[in-house]
Amino acid sequence: MKSKDVIKQELHDNLSAAMKSEDQDQLTEAFCQFAMNIQQDVLEDIRAYRDTGDQAILARRGVRQLTQQEKTFYTALCKAAASDDPKMAFTGIDSTTLPVTVIDTVLSDIGTEFPLLDAISLQNVSAQTKMIVNKQGIQLAVWGALTTAITEELSGAIGTVNVALTKLTAFIPIDRDMIDVGPEWMDAYARAILAEALGLGLCQGAVAGTGKDQPVGMLKDLDGAVVNGVYPDKAAAAITDLSPETVGAIAATLAQGPNGRMRKVPNILVVVNPVDYFNKVMPATTYLTPQGTYVNNVLPYPCTIVQDINVPSNKAIFGIGKRYALGVGKGGTKGAVETSDEFQFLDDKRVYKVKAYGDGQPLDNNAFVVKDISGLQPMKAQVIVANPASNPVKTKEQA
Repeated sequence: MKSKDVIKQELHDNLSAAMKSEDQDQLTEAFCQFAMNIQQDVLEDIRAYRDTGDQAILARRGVRQLTQQEKTFYTALCKAAASDDPKMAFTGIDSTTLPVTVIDTVLSDIGTEFPLLDAISLQNVSAQTKMIVNKQGIQLAVWGALTTAITEELSGAIGTVNVALTKLTAFIPIDRDMIDVGPEWMDAYARAILAEALGLGLCQGAVAGTGKDQPVGMLKDLDGAVVNGVYPDKAAAAITDLSPETVGAIAATLAQGPNGRMRKVPNILVVVNPVDYFNKVMPATTYLTPQGTYVNNVLPYPCTIVQDINVPSNKAIFGIGKRYALGVGKGGTKGAVETSDEFQFLDDKRVYKVKAYGDGQPLDNNAFVVKDISGLQPMKAQVIVANPASNPVKTKEQA
């Protein structure tokens, strides 16, 4: 019999593959199967907590104190799921909009499960439809008279990202056993599903999004020819090592901001897929100390290495993480939870659909560079002997 961890990983992999395929039927089925697995885990924790009263179960599951708005929302969700006509029951009340505070908590949750999202500029824009960004990366204050040239320069530095143009859809199946669990446990269940859905979707968009009905990913060339809304991939120059010269040249490119301006690069975000990390990047950043212990992720400049399945094989992304702006939320007045007819065979479950709106893009084309690491070589140990003539090595006989 397969372990729960193996089953969860298989469902996770199926969901990731479905997101990449863009097949709506495949995505719906994979997501609902994943959600039902989470639901069973939650139900098991509920039973264990009722039997033992163990507070550690609440902490592990993330059960928290809810706001009044959140309690009203989840109470309405449970009542609708229990109704003979859930669609009528849920649409007939005024609390179908996902509370902003739930999105806040979800975005806080996903940073630990998806470290890439913790490394970029991720914002909750639930109360608005546009995100204001500093695209040029210049200081938005100047000394001296505010001339026409300076005014034009400052106005060109401000940009907006319209987060109402693209959306992520998540499905929340509610088994009849979940109806009476209470708002706090329903919140834990819903957040677990939304964190997984948003985390996978946002990472896919931030790394490889084409720009058509989805974010523009780090892999894309902002200056390239856009065809039918799709941005081209960046050219990937080959590197064979991660020496100071190689990493320094990459950092120098990142330091060239828009309009020829220079900028600081305090840290470099390095994004690779897990297989390439273990086959190529780890050997190239690991060495054996004289004490006989290995040290890994050693690079000649401060870097944050993140594994993400959306990076193509033999490629690595180097960039300034906070120069990728990603906004997500319920999109102002949008984001209502709706009953869904897209998963008909779940006769004993109510299926609800949550739409989160968002968008993102690199703030300039030099913020991220792509490298071909197919020929990346393992780190070679170097032995440097200082002043050998003045400190000759003694033989056994001379000692």
